[in-house]
Amino acid sequence: MSNIDFYFSIGSTYTYLSVTRILDVEKKHQVKFNWKPFSVRIIMNEMNNHPFPDDKKNKVDYMWRDIERRAEGYGFSAKTPVPYPLTQFDLANKLAILGLKEGWGIDYVRLTYKRWFQEKKEPATEPNISEICSELKIDKDKIILRASSEEIKKEFLANTDSARNNKVFGSPTFIVNSEIFWGDDRMEDAITWSKKNG
Repeated sequence: MSNIDFYFSIGSTYTYLSVTRILDVEKKHQVKFNWKPFSVRIIMNEMNNHPFPDDKKNKVDYMWRDIERRAEGYGFSAKTPVPYPLTQFDLANKLAILGLKEGWGIDYVRLTYKRWFQEKKEPATEPNISEICSELKIDKDKIILRASSEEIKKEFLANTDSARNNKVFGSPTFIVNSEIFWGDDRMEDAITWSKKNG
């Protein structure tokens, strides 16, 4: 079975499309995605790249509409614009790292994105975080405490360093060996490449 590294940040808008469909894609194509939460914010700031610039309204409007159209094409919905940028970006992603270690991470990421893009509830903020924890049957206060630990912070930064070293510049990014496939619309390209060159 092919293995594909999946670098993502909760906070990236187009990543909604990937996390919503990735399990079906994984099953259909018999591949394995390795989920790697990282700070796209750090990397984009290093590049002086701002994805939704205030002075480019036409581009911003296009991007929101593009996400809606692409979601519809995949068979689900997106109600944009959504709260952006995130006020709790780091916490949202540290929770993902903790959850991936403890077995609830993928459900947390997918549910967080669903509520963000279908109910406009911002990730890692109240009441959203309490509602998600209730649905996943996990203790909110305990996981926030663990996600705020030095261990999780180091892993978050290590994932970000790994992304940088692999020349990742955006989320979502799929990596097969050293080949980079950036963007939700490159997921299938990554799969095709992995099967030919894995």
